[in-house]
Amino acid sequence: MKLEHVTKKYGGKVALSDVSLELREGEITAVLGESGAGKTTLLNVLAGLTPYEGSVEGRGAFSYLFQSPKLLPNLTAEENLRFVLPENMWAEISQMLSKVGLAGREKSYPRQLSGGERQRVAIARAFLYPHDLLLMDEPFSSLDLALKKTLLGLVSALWRERRETVVFVTHDVHEAAILSHRAVVLHRGSVALDLPVEGDLPRDFFARPDCEAALTRALMGGSD
Repeated sequence: MKLEHVTKKYGGKVALSDVSLELREGEITAVLGESGAGKTTLLNVLAGLTPYEGSVEGRGAFSYLFQSPKLLPNLTAEENLRFVLPENMWAEISQMLSKVGLAGREKSYPRQLSGGERQRVAIARAFLYPHDLLLMDEPFSSLDLALKKTLLGLVSALWRERRETVVFVTHDVHEAAILSHRAVVLHRGSVALDLPVEGDLPRDFFARPDCEAALTRALMGGSD
């Protein structure tokens, strides 16, 4: 998927300014930036949910994983997945819920699940929904440290199984370093840094990869 000279304005405010990127198939690209840097706008452009100037080539079906689980409260975990999937995929639901650690919780309603369990349902839904591109908008930002470690590991494991093309928005340089092959920093709507992240997945959550310093400087408006 390729973006060329993409610009998006909201009235007089520029959200994205002349952004050109090529997303490599089967890789996780992290997009970082402070509030208002254009991260979510970029996801919406990739998804075709907002008009823009410039061009996007290679767009296909997409799946979206949000910061909040966005589950339907009157449906069980299993039914929340059935609601968005074609019937010929329903047989995969039980296995996927087991993979995300929810075996035996298929019949539970969202109110009966913990916050982490609800996010596991959302992760299962995002990976199962038929797509060419998985978009993740800060899905770990509201989690405590232990749960963040667990769910980062879970997403890493699902990616290794499926080798999805993923764009992952975060403001956390450590999340980007642990769960991406490439990190792009946006600053005031422009690409400030485009950096490969070395090493195979999974990565040690407790390590501090060298790229974190460069990402932090770029986030603060500097350069590497």
